[in-house]
Amino acid sequence: MDGGNHSVVSEFLLLGLTSSWEIQILLFLFFTIFYVASILGNLLIVLAIISDHHLHSPMYFLLANLSCIDTSVASIATPKMIYDLFRKHKVISLKGCITQMFFIHTVGGTEMVLLIVMAYDRYTAICKPLHYLTIMSPRMCICLLAAAWSIGLLHSVVQLAFVVNLPFCGTNKMDSFYCDFPRFIKLACVDTYGLEFLVMANSGFISMGTFFILIVSYICILVTVRKHSSGGLAKALSTLSAHITVVVFFFGPCIIVYVWPFPTLPVDKFLAIFDAIITPFMNPIIYTLRNKEMKVVMRGLLLKAVCFWKSPFMHRLRNSD
Repeated sequence: MDGGNHSVVSEFLLLGLTSSWEIQILLFLFFTIFYVASILGNLLIVLAIISDHHLHSPMYFLLANLSCIDTSVASIATPKMIYDLFRKHKVISLKGCITQMFFIHTVGGTEMVLLIVMAYDRYTAICKPLHYLTIMSPRMCICLLAAAWSIGLLHSVVQLAFVVNLPFCGTNKMDSFYCDFPRFIKLACVDTYGLEFLVMANSGFISMGTFFILIVSYICILVTVRKHSSGGLAKALSTLSAHITVVVFFFGPCIIVYVWPFPTLPVDKFLAIFDAIITPFMNPIIYTLRNKEMKVVMRGLLLKAVCFWKSPFMHRLRNSD
């Protein structure tokens, strides 16, 4: 490619995860199963919360929104990654790469704030139960959700504003299966030290700071419960354990990837897979297995689905085909 003062790269070549055909087939099966399971699991949570009036509370409203966000997280990069497993040249356009980064960080930033909101919701429910419904009113929930999306959008736009006009006049090979700021910046043919620090400050420090805020908030909840009632400590710990697990799964890979933003180790790709596929898959399992109300409602939905499938209407429809 010819050098110049302006960008001459119109697309990037994604090197993917492996060049072995046998391993790619295994990865295709693995990713497809996890992707479909995460989408169905999160949509089932949303449907269960919408369909049952017993779940129309602030906690479940926030959980439904977390499931919607996890569905988005799983759908940004995973479908293309699965499709690319059978392509010899795994390419993505410059505009497509920028678009992918925009949605990754908008949705990711929103989920960070939403997890803080969910921690605040649990703090209010456990430590101020008499004022819970007044504090976490429907209007407050909507305002907090709007704030989460606004902060996520701002988080993404601030980073894009500094990288969208970078010149690319060298190699277009990106050692990844999706676009993200660290590897995208590394391909620019200008000094990017300042931008590397910006990414580390914006994504890395925010991830680490949010993680510590959440852990400290959970500790404060447990300490408060222990002071008032030693018997309620076990119940509070059981309630918070699901939230803590989700926080560790979500923030662990983010902190490692962005605090050390330009790693050369294969673990970087593993963490990216974990964040893009495994975490959205694990969240429905974590919340449903630890929540009796959710299990009852979801079991009822599955039973209705089976009954509908065995109904005379569906029987006649299948016979007509």
